[in-house]
Amino acid sequence: MPQPTTRSAWLAARKALLKKEKELTHLREQLADERRNLPMVKLDEDYTFDGPNGPVTLSELFDGCNQLLIYHFMFAPDWSQGCKSCSAIADHYDDTIIHLRHRDTNLVTVSRAPIEKLLTFRDRMGWTFPWVSSGNNRFNSDYGVYFTEEELKNPLSIYNYVSPPYPITDLPGLSVFLRDEAGDIYHTYSTYARGLDPFLNFYNFLDLTPKGRDEAPDEPPMNWLRHHDNYDAPHYVDPWAEQHA
Repeated sequence: MPQPTTRSAWLAARKALLKKEKELTHLREQLADERRNLPMVKLDEDYTFDGPNGPVTLSELFDGCNQLLIYHFMFAPDWSQGCKSCSAIADHYDDTIIHLRHRDTNLVTVSRAPIEKLLTFRDRMGWTFPWVSSGNNRFNSDYGVYFTEEELKNPLSIYNYVSPPYPITDLPGLSVFLRDEAGDIYHTYSTYARGLDPFLNFYNFLDLTPKGRDEAPDEPPMNWLRHHDNYDAPHYVDPWAEQHA
């Protein structure tokens, strides 16, 4: 816990920390500029997904915008519910999309589970954001968030560009796409693992508190997390555990 002190001593320490916070802000802005200027790759395929009203292509997911964010939500076809961590991120989507669309950007969630299962879970969680199924295409594989059991056993398999995948078939990520005036689509960016931390907004709040994230060092990070409708449930089934049951 922090040590008690006088107001004047606290203020001096706070100003010293503020200097570091400003340095981090400037570094974050520099990094964001470098991210925006990464080269991009033109797509050769306009993927077709299963949507609530039938087939929908990747180009149609832009929905009138020229930029598209796709969150790769962990929801394997045989799971009964979506990943709790992805669900915590998704709790922020509905209100965020309103603002994104005023910056020429749409946000869509993609998972491999059948569309009927996705919509049932979305209704349970009280969400309304667009969600489509990639269960009938290679989208999740091509963007590094789905691994077969054989690929998980292969030491050469890579998740997040440099690391072996976690021992689970469906993993999280976020990918960014740009559509030009000719209608061509480009992949500009993807991030995975700890790169998704900024989208867990409750962590941003907790990091301001003296106790911080308060996660046990001998337990996996986010072990405490539950779906928002399950914090008071006496028995909780972790969707990650379903695949290894």
